[in-house]
Amino acid sequence: MVDLCLVGLCVVLFCAEACGKNQSMTCPLSLRQRPTLLHQLYIYKCIMICLCTTTTHKISILPFEKMCISQLLFFSFILSAYVANGEMDTDTNAYSPRVADTTVFEGDGGSYHSWSSSNFPLLGESKVGAGILLLHPHGFALPHYADSNKIGYVLQGSCTVGMVSPSASKEKVVVIKEGDAIPVPIGLVSWWFNAGDSDTVIVFIGETSISQISGEMTYFFLTGTVGVLRGFSMEFISKAYNLNQNEANTLVTNQTGGVVVKLSEGIQIPQPQNYAKNYDEFASTLTTAVEFTSLEQVGLSFKHLKLGRNAVFQPVYVTDSVQVAYVIRGSGRVQFAGANGEKLLDATVKAGELFVVPRFVVAIEIADAQGMEYLSVITSSKPVIWELSGKTSIWKAFSPVILQVSLSVSPEFARIFLAKMTNNMVPMPP
Repeated sequence: MVDLCLVGLCVVLFCAEACGKNQSMTCPLSLRQRPTLLHQLYIYKCIMICLCTTTTHKISILPFEKMCISQLLFFSFILSAYVANGEMDTDTNAYSPRVADTTVFEGDGGSYHSWSSSNFPLLGESKVGAGILLLHPHGFALPHYADSNKIGYVLQGSCTVGMVSPSASKEKVVVIKEGDAIPVPIGLVSWWFNAGDSDTVIVFIGETSISQISGEMTYFFLTGTVGVLRGFSMEFISKAYNLNQNEANTLVTNQTGGVVVKLSEGIQIPQPQNYAKNYDEFASTLTTAVEFTSLEQVGLSFKHLKLGRNAVFQPVYVTDSVQVAYVIRGSGRVQFAGANGEKLLDATVKAGELFVVPRFVVAIEIADAQGMEYLSVITSSKPVIWELSGKTSIWKAFSPVILQVSLSVSPEFARIFLAKMTNNMVPMPP
């Protein structure tokens, strides 16, 4: 019996160590997601089932040496899931900021990472999605289209972008650089190339109300190992393009890369044309956006915020759309407030994290000592934004007596209160 106990313990340790090192190993719980409170209760329940036996009067602990092999194996898999996920996550707030958790593709030319709606359900509920494209030098994202309107923002480097609108006779090409934002309409075909000597990083944030998976942006590539042409038989390809069998096979299978490939040096990528236009109507600081189609067409707007040391951005809420914010640099804190004075979120946010502000929820962001820079995409081209502080605060629209009776304050306090609301971004004392 002792030997069986040792065998069981070895299985526990082996599975725990293996799952901790290999996130693709199959376990009872998804290892791509830290345990939620529901998962924790499930784990505890399963462990109790393994460790306890019931009598008519009491529950007694079942020692390891009295466990059968099936109990030991079951306990080992439950424990392995616990160990692989590390310390139990006590932060079960649905609004908590998250980093990209899914690697969609990774190759010599670059990679694409996304936020999974299964791990971040608020994305699906709010019908928004996000992803990050990394292009190494000479990395080329193959021509594709997506099922979502989105805005791309260059976090690092520069990129040559080509886009083909419906019925267009020629692609439009432009170079975007760090700090530029570019609207990408749903269904529009585009390619992306890094002609520089360092990596290019672009974050995409989009609206997914009619996407195939709510909360995620699905891409359809024209060519490559995941190209749509591979979904057809050679017979259909031959007839559709008036090719013989060999030509059809060349068309479909010659590109052996997928999503992002690395091009050889010397290939002449088309040069940019003069299609750039500055867009800062929705930006709190000067932001350059490159326009192929209007923001009205993609149905989105954005603002680029740079909060200085300990600065706070005014409390606002949006009634007709959702805000999705990506922290570019620095760190800070964010709080959400909802109906009945409920604090929905009080969290630290840092570079690389994404947070979502639903409709009607009031949000305030405060930068840390090093400041914070972030991009906020709003799912409306002309959002209705209500400000609770700053120069255009709602409070300033009230007549003095309404303000006084609403807050139950003296006229002097009301005067001081209004006088202090002068800026949208206010520096805080260190």
